[in-house]
Amino acid sequence: MGTSSSKAGWQPGAADAPRKFSSSGYDVTPLTTEQRIQAAAPLTDFQRYVALEAGTERAFTGKTVDGASHDNKRKGVYVSAVGGLPLFSSDHKFDSGTGWPSFYKPIDPEHVIEISDTSIPFMPQVEVVDARSGAHLGHVFNDGPRPTGKRYCMNAAALRFIPSGGELPQESRPAA
Repeated sequence: MGTSSSKAGWQPGAADAPRKFSSSGYDVTPLTTEQRIQAAAPLTDFQRYVALEAGTERAFTGKTVDGASHDNKRKGVYVSAVGGLPLFSSDHKFDSGTGWPSFYKPIDPEHVIEISDTSIPFMPQVEVVDARSGAHLGHVFNDGPRPTGKRYCMNAAALRFIPSGGELPQESRPAA
């Protein structure tokens, strides 16, 4: 399995590494390589390609791992399909017209890592990865709405949607 994010700014954790927590109380300790492989095992080949190989789904076609469409309008939280970390709220989602789920800010900035991406010559971008699993989520651009001016353009295939009132999986809850 590729780890394009590993080379660019996210590194797998060590089994004996001390745990790290975000200011909002979530465990953001990087997964070990083995934990990452196990967490990605239930995903389809395409979902693993997007999340672990920095792939991109075609515009207007994306579905989260639980089947929510890219233009889902329901209230809820989007978590990483690999690490389970809560990443984006439907309260911060907007229709960018691009065909990808777009948000103007993450739930907690410590839940994502922004990495300079120069993989396309003459078109530098900023890649967004999940802080816990290093899963590729998409890119962030400076053409979003107020109040941030940011557009987090995410691949639905790297996300799981948890509807409001739905129970968060254990890995998506704050540490006790």
